[in-house]
Amino acid sequence: MRNPVDGSTSRGAVASLSATSLTSIAIALVAAALVAAPLLSLAGMAWVGDADLWPHLAAYVLPVASVQTVLLLAGVAIVTVLAGIIPAWLVTTFQFPGRDSLQWLLPLPLAIPTYIAAYIYADLLDSAGPVQSALRAVSGLHAGDYWFPPIRSLGGAIFIFGAVLYPYVYLAARALFQSQSATFSDAARTLGARPWRVFYRISLPLARPAIAVGVALALLEALNDIGASEYLGVQTMTLSIFTTWLNRSSLPGATQIALAMLVLVAALIALERYGRRWQNYRMAASSLRATMRIELNGKAAWLAMAACLTPVFLGFILPAVFLVREAMTRLLMQGFDGDLLLHTANTVALASVATLAVLAIGVATALPLRAVRIPSLRVCLAVASMGYAVPGTVLALGLLSPMVAIDEAINALTVWATGAQVGLVLAGSSAALVVAYTARFASMSIGMVQAGLAHLPRELDHAARLSGAGPFRVLRGIHLPLLRPALAAAALLVFVDCLKELPMTLLLRPLNVETLSTSIYQYASRGSFEEGALAALLIVAAGIVPVILLIRLTPAMKGSQSPPRLAVAGPMV
Repeated sequence: MRNPVDGSTSRGAVASLSATSLTSIAIALVAAALVAAPLLSLAGMAWVGDADLWPHLAAYVLPVASVQTVLLLAGVAIVTVLAGIIPAWLVTTFQFPGRDSLQWLLPLPLAIPTYIAAYIYADLLDSAGPVQSALRAVSGLHAGDYWFPPIRSLGGAIFIFGAVLYPYVYLAARALFQSQSATFSDAARTLGARPWRVFYRISLPLARPAIAVGVALALLEALNDIGASEYLGVQTMTLSIFTTWLNRSSLPGATQIALAMLVLVAALIALERYGRRWQNYRMAASSLRATMRIELNGKAAWLAMAACLTPVFLGFILPAVFLVREAMTRLLMQGFDGDLLLHTANTVALASVATLAVLAIGVATALPLRAVRIPSLRVCLAVASMGYAVPGTVLALGLLSPMVAIDEAINALTVWATGAQVGLVLAGSSAALVVAYTARFASMSIGMVQAGLAHLPRELDHAARLSGAGPFRVLRGIHLPLLRPALAAAALLVFVDCLKELPMTLLLRPLNVETLSTSIYQYASRGSFEEGALAALLIVAAGIVPVILLIRLTPAMKGSQSPPRLAVAGPMV
């Protein structure tokens, strides 16, 4: 390490730094292997699979699954764009009744997992549900005498996914709309442009990169779903992997579908990269002043409020009220189910261990980049950060073969040492879930640690080194205390994502081990989702906490009260 005073290099510092770097590279290699090994394993299993199976999949399974998946993603993209951009523009540009509360309520549907939303809306809108029952009671009609939009359909899935995933687009667009300079919009208004024209010609093009990121995240979440697609009867590629593996007992067929699905994932990532290819525009700091909000009156104000309240009601308020009512009804009628405590304990234990592992990987791999430039470490970080983009079903399927290989190696070693086998240590235990959670969510910790380190001055590191502090002492005394907010945010987000994760948990959980998400899935599979309402309510309640944290971390929310108001009469378009 070079001395910042005289430019000399300390041999002890170099030696300790080298040891630290080697340790970090080893951890980074493990983190990268957690993502790379499953993908390579998928390719290997698909290559050596049954050659007679692929023609059947290509002729009967993949065409239907591909069309259904593409149509679902296209529909979700349209719904999330409309439900996310319009409220983001309204709360940024205008002042109307309820605006200050709505800007905080609009992201809350992120707390509702897609499969829980599907179970709720299916109960509400099916022919035996309260909505159609009330319609028949009022109109005097009977079942079959009228047409009602089927919720168990592709259209119903698009509606449900869009209702709970639009906040990805809303938060991204809201942040960009709020941070845009008022110079352009004020100039356009001076020339007589209406607010709608300013939005279409100026605000929307500048926010396009952020919108592309939000849409990509929403589509990846929709692609990861199993529970909602299965319950609503939509044969997506993800569901095809699940049914081919478990229901048809064809692991090679599942891997072949998974490889085809990865092409779609790569296309989504490429679309996101293409959408934000022009994101690096710069503006002078002197031009960055907030746009004055236009105060709406009369009909326009109420229309704006209705446009913002509708997605909140459909995505959060209605599902939350349903869960609270059903949970209270079950508690009063049947009492508390003792199995729920066991399921909650299993869920919390698995999520806690995975969160600790994810935080350790994030800190161990991101910190050394402050001290030295290690190209191999950056490559490992890039690979490890891809885990979130890989659907949980695909990741679980790919992890199975490497974990079985590790178990076989452990058994060979124990047979040689003791003459006895220990069984499936990884693939047959809860450790498989911890490994899968770590592989998928490590990117959250890595990203947040890197963002936190970017704000720490390097002079602190230099001063500690000059005083003789070793790398671990610097980590314990400087980095970890200053990174505490970033680590806390990462821990909370990872923990709750592990709580509600369904596809990987269904595929890799040991026998007779239930979590909150799988217990809800079992109830829904038996047609009695209401009995799992309390478990669903626990997941939703836990999910609200990171959503609030995400809102507080969004720059647009922090400065949302600062722009002054500009009272203008007339319509908003």
